Amino acid sequence: MKNRIQFRLRIHRDDAIAIGPGKIDLLEAVAESGSISAAARQLGMSYRRAWLLIDQINQALVSPAVVTATGGAHGGGAALTPLGAEVVRHYRAIEQRARLSAARDIAALTRLLAP
Repeated sequence: MKNRIQFRLRIHRDDAIAIGPGKIDLLEAVAESGSISAAARQLGMSYRRAWLLIDQINQALVSPAVVTATGGAHGGGAALTPLGAEVVRHYRAIEQRARLSAARDIAALTRLLAP
């Protein structure tokens, strides 16, 4: 059996999660694919769910994290704004620092797991 360590930082705004691991994954998928529908497929979710999550992210921030272009001769698309890229960068940096900071305790805990 292989152990997997995973940090799940969530920033709540009122009763909703403004920034969390699933939303960050979605932002990264949009950045990679250039499309909300492609990002949704990549993550195994419906387009509607992806669109609602992006709307929640955009509403929670001071300006949108994702901008979209409607279809046409060249099709539509979506892209991260500089703010969206910054949100992803900060989130991943926090995860990395947490892993490094907790490495000793993580190793101690994993040694206590049954083989």
